Amino acid sequence: MKAVKGKYLFGGVHPKGKKELTASLPIEVMPTPEVVAVSTSQSLGKSAVVAVTVGQKVKEGEVIAKADGAISSDVFASVAGTVTEIKELTGASGEKETFIFIKAEGTDTFRFPALTSPTAEEIKTRIKDCGIVGLGGAGFPTAVKVAPKTPVDVLIVNGAECEPYLTCDHRLMVEKTDEIVRGARLLKAALGISNIAIGIEKNKPDAIAAFEPYEDIKVVILAKKYPMGGERQLAYAVTGRRIPQGKIPAEYGVVVHNVGTCYAVCEAVEQGKPLYEKVLTVSGTAVKEPKNLFVKVGTSVKEIVDYCGGEASNPKKVVQGGPMTGVALANYEHYTHKTTSGILLLSKKEAAAEEPTPCLNCGMCADACPMHLMPMNTAFYSAAGDFEAAQKYGNVLSCIECGACEYICPAKRPLIQAIRKTKAELRKKN
Repeated sequence: MKAVKGKYLFGGVHPKGKKELTASLPIEVMPTPEVVAVSTSQSLGKSAVVAVTVGQKVKEGEVIAKADGAISSDVFASVAGTVTEIKELTGASGEKETFIFIKAEGTDTFRFPALTSPTAEEIKTRIKDCGIVGLGGAGFPTAVKVAPKTPVDVLIVNGAECEPYLTCDHRLMVEKTDEIVRGARLLKAALGISNIAIGIEKNKPDAIAAFEPYEDIKVVILAKKYPMGGERQLAYAVTGRRIPQGKIPAEYGVVVHNVGTCYAVCEAVEQGKPLYEKVLTVSGTAVKEPKNLFVKVGTSVKEIVDYCGGEASNPKKVVQGGPMTGVALANYEHYTHKTTSGILLLSKKEAAAEEPTPCLNCGMCADACPMHLMPMNTAFYSAAGDFEAAQKYGNVLSCIECGACEYICPAKRPLIQAIRKTKAELRKKN
């Protein structure tokens, strides 16, 4: 279907893409590591409950931690081997997580039976059984999103990938186009709808061209703007429907799934494969060999960096995820999750860490906010320890943490840090 132009997005920013480092590099399969450390916190919501013991033999794809409630997901062994240790560590976000260490031994693999001509309910059950979560970064359990409480009529496949440096979705769209389309059709069947659209930023012409031959897929060319990949922003750009604060896209007839999620759904239904591997981008000028890699969940960041030739120079900052929404790592002793989209080694020039100065009251953060919030108010009241006022005057709970405010701030205020701190304090209280 011939591509059409998407609607203009209010707010947002135009960071340098830096995608040329990896955009043309095919996805490589990283060799199986000797040891993986799989976190039980692999999705938005409650952590899964450990279902194995030290010394137990497990197959690749076997459940090692069971979902705890609706907003949770099963966790799987990403290698065949022996559970050697189960312990609590501090994750990349700074929160405590339980990790299951598995020493790789052998090639025993678990798969669910492949489904042919599955019903909507069979697709939904398979998505849940395979622990699929949103792979755009949020990690919301996909099984919940394919069972909306309100009628929907449009499935939007998110191929925006607006974060600088990251090209894992781009390469997936170019190399696994048909699998993504088949996964989208399965999601469409699960939802009981007939309309599929895919939104792709205009800086990926090869991905746009790859999807145009599919007559049942509406291809929407998006402006190159951050955060175009946010659910609300994408829903408006593709359909013109505005999703107010406090509402979700499903209440306005829209469900959004990332291209990686579609690919995972295809593998789960057609091959019976649980979600325990992930494509991610390793980039930045401080790594010797930038790559797009297919890695096992639980692979150490150090092993990934070593596989990419190590450091080209001393990085100023190492980021897990993208530079706008990711988290800075204190060291390489961290492990990938289902939602890990990138490992960035940024040089001093790329990660200019200027000292913040007092707020100028310029309002640029509010102008850039795609959610029409007042980030300066959140930062002001958060610094004073008045987190209720930060919510009242900054409406922080509606923030999508895209980082546009901090990027545009001329005073280099740590706005995202203030926002995340405020949310954490409000969660503790409530």
